[in-house]
Amino acid sequence: MDFFTLDDIPPDEIYVLDTETTGLNGAPKDLVVDVGITKVSLRRGTVEDVYSSVLGYDVDQWDEYHRTAWIFENTDMSLDMVREAPPAMKVIEDVRRILKGKYVTSYNVAYDMKKFLYQEPWNLRGTFIEVFDIMLAAKDVCKLPSQYYGREYRYPKLDYAYSTIVEGDPANINGTQNHRALSDAQMASYLMIQMFRDKTYRP
Repeated sequence: MDFFTLDDIPPDEIYVLDTETTGLNGAPKDLVVDVGITKVSLRRGTVEDVYSSVLGYDVDQWDEYHRTAWIFENTDMSLDMVREAPPAMKVIEDVRRILKGKYVTSYNVAYDMKKFLYQEPWNLRGTFIEVFDIMLAAKDVCKLPSQYYGREYRYPKLDYAYSTIVEGDPANINGTQNHRALSDAQMASYLMIQMFRDKTYRP
């Protein structure tokens, strides 16, 4: 496979997005409750925080499924944070404005974008330029055996890929992924930079 060199990659701004949600089913059953965006320069190897927000919903109207979602049981996110956050539609408009016309990726595009950002109420399909999934590149670097017939390697979790591939701890997670959107976007960003340097990732 041929990879971009430092001189011929796309315009030197790639936005990395991460979402935290109420479940794995995707919209409309599940909701995005946290979003984080970073801007990466592959040439300079830099990561800039661009946006981070919890999305506000009327959690008093939620059913038990949403109120006891994994994100609320296993991270520092709380229902009160969602209750007090900016309205979800304002956050969605902020994200649409930031990403419009930009090069964008994530760690698991099929999840963040296809299950959520390309669906109602986000409707972001076609508003930005999707570039190669960081997770798919990490799969071929980590080479974890897959149990599924026809698939050589399984998809590594973000914390495993980050700790295995990235030199040092530039995202300052101190060995523990906190499963918040901006922190995860930072981890994915430094992972992308490292793989680009190692010539195992191209946008």
